[in-house]
Amino acid sequence: MSDDITGTTAAEIADCVRGLRDRGVLRAGSALPPVRELAATLGVNRNTAVAAYRQLAQAGLVVSRGRAGTIVAGIESVPQEGYSPDTVLRDIATGNPDPRLIPDPSRALATVTGRPVLYGEPVIDAALDAWAREWVAADLTADFRITITSGAVDAVERLLAQALMRDDAVALEDPCFLASIHTVRLGGYRAIPVPVDNDGMTVEGLRAALDAGVRAVICTPRAQNPTGASLSPRRAAELRAVLTEHPYVLLIEDDHFSMLSQRRHESLIGPAHRRFALVRSVSKFLGPDMCLAIAATDPETAERLAMRLSPGTTWVSHLLQRLALAQLTDPEVRAQIAAAAAHYADRNEAFAARLRAHGVDVPASDGLSLWVPLPRPAREVVERLMRRGWLARTGDEFALAERSEPSRHLRLTVHDLSDDDADALVADLVAALR
Repeated sequence: MSDDITGTTAAEIADCVRGLRDRGVLRAGSALPPVRELAATLGVNRNTAVAAYRQLAQAGLVVSRGRAGTIVAGIESVPQEGYSPDTVLRDIATGNPDPRLIPDPSRALATVTGRPVLYGEPVIDAALDAWAREWVAADLTADFRITITSGAVDAVERLLAQALMRDDAVALEDPCFLASIHTVRLGGYRAIPVPVDNDGMTVEGLRAALDAGVRAVICTPRAQNPTGASLSPRRAAELRAVLTEHPYVLLIEDDHFSMLSQRRHESLIGPAHRRFALVRSVSKFLGPDMCLAIAATDPETAERLAMRLSPGTTWVSHLLQRLALAQLTDPEVRAQIAAAAAHYADRNEAFAARLRAHGVDVPASDGLSLWVPLPRPAREVVERLMRRGWLARTGDEFALAERSEPSRHLRLTVHDLSDDDADALVADLVAALR
């Protein structure tokens, strides 16, 4: 392979490797020669070969495996949220809200029509902007601006893109929300894992990530996915204290469960933090297909986001904005959302109580799913559950850092099970643990 690569400068070497990849000479997974070997073959300084590989890594064309060498990058499939296609098993791994609890938008649809919005007009509906400001004002002590995006994942992707370059480091919770893992990988950023316990992101983990040079931190203040953990007041205060020494690190709070949460919102965004975003999607309570999120950000970040939401290209439909506002300000819809919140909490706690009665101690949590600890590797349990007709998801899929031991957790979405089905699942799970 060294004989196929040519060039005397870092740019020439990188361009040659890219050409070999485009022509199919190098395929995904192909190993590149060690730096020292390549430098000797080309008669260049070792630092030149290092710089060439760095350029390729920053462009997302190669992946460094440490002592295992450097390989050509491919398109890696990652687990996704939602229903698994083409399965005959009962899917308890979805992470979905209950469609029966999503408000019917039919009545609100009749109120959102009106004068068409044209190119060059403001991209944010004025009434939604005013409502959103009031919604988040109680949870932010710093000056902020409102931006509307096509969901929380879209908001996070745009926030990272306006602040980071490829190969920049991002602190992510570990275990982590699948969409966050996917977004960071696609953006070419380096994920730095921060462990999560029952009180949320750990202080030691955040401090280590900041010491490692992360330029952004993504944190879930409540109903962390997959663990269901929420920041305690004490933990939030400790994390804010750590962040006071890093005011220019972009701090993104993904408050995805917001109106459905049983916990108070504890923010990491202090009054002096200079780069921040509090993101609240409507997907969990108005439905994933609404594809709308509110991002409250510092003024400079808002200006940068505005450049990526220019009229005529990527603004969020005003019809969708009006529809969301019509529902969010409807007392009947708000009552439905409150009832859904109580339902998720009650059904999850009832299932956790069933497990505790059989000696499986499930900690208190918030969110659409339960994070169930196991006395044995989760993969073994999942295989046994499959033979009993259930499709579950192991904690391995949410792991960010490499682990020497397989996960001993399941993430189960059980809020839509009837009492009989819940009893049957608990019986099968207990049998699978024997």
